[in-house]
Amino acid sequence: MLDGFSAETLARAQFAFTVSFHIVFPAFSIGLASFLTVLNGLWLRTRNETYLTLFEYWKKIFAVAFGMGVVSGIVMSYQFGTNWSVFSDRAGPVIGPLMAYEVLSAFFLEAGFLGIMLFGRKRVGDQLHMFATAMVAFGTLMSATWILSVNSWMQTPAGFSITENGQFYPEDWWAIVFNPSFPYRLVHMVLAAYLTTALVVGAVGAWHLLRNSIDAAAGKMFSMAMWMLLLVAPLQIFVGDAHGLNTLEHQPVKIMAMEGHYDSHPHGAPLILFGIPNPEEKRIDYAIEIPKLSSLILKHHLDAPLDGLDTIPDEDEPPVVIVFWSFRIMVGLGFAMLGLAGWAAFGRMRKRFYDARWLQRASIAMGPMGFVAVLAGWVTTEVGRQPWTVYGLLRTSDSLAPVAAPAVAASLIAFIVVYFFVFGAGTFYILRLMGKTPTAKGGTHAA
Repeated sequence: MLDGFSAETLARAQFAFTVSFHIVFPAFSIGLASFLTVLNGLWLRTRNETYLTLFEYWKKIFAVAFGMGVVSGIVMSYQFGTNWSVFSDRAGPVIGPLMAYEVLSAFFLEAGFLGIMLFGRKRVGDQLHMFATAMVAFGTLMSATWILSVNSWMQTPAGFSITENGQFYPEDWWAIVFNPSFPYRLVHMVLAAYLTTALVVGAVGAWHLLRNSIDAAAGKMFSMAMWMLLLVAPLQIFVGDAHGLNTLEHQPVKIMAMEGHYDSHPHGAPLILFGIPNPEEKRIDYAIEIPKLSSLILKHHLDAPLDGLDTIPDEDEPPVVIVFWSFRIMVGLGFAMLGLAGWAAFGRMRKRFYDARWLQRASIAMGPMGFVAVLAGWVTTEVGRQPWTVYGLLRTSDSLAPVAAPAVAASLIAFIVVYFFVFGAGTFYILRLMGKTPTAKGGTHAA
């Protein structure tokens, strides 16, 4: 151990740090690639210069975010060999091909057409350029599909057998790829990416509208972002509920931690809105709760019984405090996004959309909240899976490579220093690009 931290704790912290840095870039680039495809299609259809201006404006930001996402993803993958070699050895026959498919079918697709999208309009013509833009967007979605299939299999493993030496041997690739939680996790993540992008685009549009209320390009991006928010936010809440029901079926312990149910409730479980988890006493202190609502949400009946963590051995419990709060942050921000979308819709109805200063200020404040919600969701998913890497079959403590705590600590410190320097500079540059005013021909706003 190093100052009380074991190699396992440090390795988990390192992976959590690198994946947290990595996930914000794909979450943004997935949505932004689709946004660029829509902008390019609208430009070809209408020849409205505002759409072309916005395309040129956001493609530069996309290029930087895409590059940082690639770099952070490559670095993260090496940890499977350095810190988690036992996991890689045992689960490699299943997850290895899936990650290879991600590189071959998704990353090559993105990288192959990226240059044409960024620099090729005048060289290949509008139609081929549009095709390249659409392929980049499709590649980002395919990349998310394969990675989420890997993660979902770790959460709800299926389609395998276990050999005598403890390896997971693939038996049914269809069952492996389309494991029980995969469809819910994929849709939930893609919608989260669209919400994240909509909030960023809306914040940038609002920022420029506050500086110049007749900026046509700023008004257009703000309007499009608020429409996307209005469409996707309620859909995400519905999908999140369905994902929760799937989690209750396959990972009930995670739901217990998310809900803060230390005790079983044989006659209907309350929905705990807020409180302070007390893991020592196995209770939620100062709980604010609505009686029986959790049973209604999760089992659609007020008196439906729900098991609590009192039915689970202590060594199989996830860290309740972290999961409890990360889940509430994610859900709270989801409803805040819905509230912002409703506020924008009300402003449109009153014909006070483009000069609604407080709406625009709220949009700026909500700009980074999509990233916060994505991180909170991943914390809920990954910490809630503990103490397992492959749920119910392979413990995290049994997945660790034979590494010493000082070595892991040294690499963790190096990652922190380099990441904050490199990605801090990249993020600063992106913010500088966003701060520049998009110039468009014409001076009218269109809702």
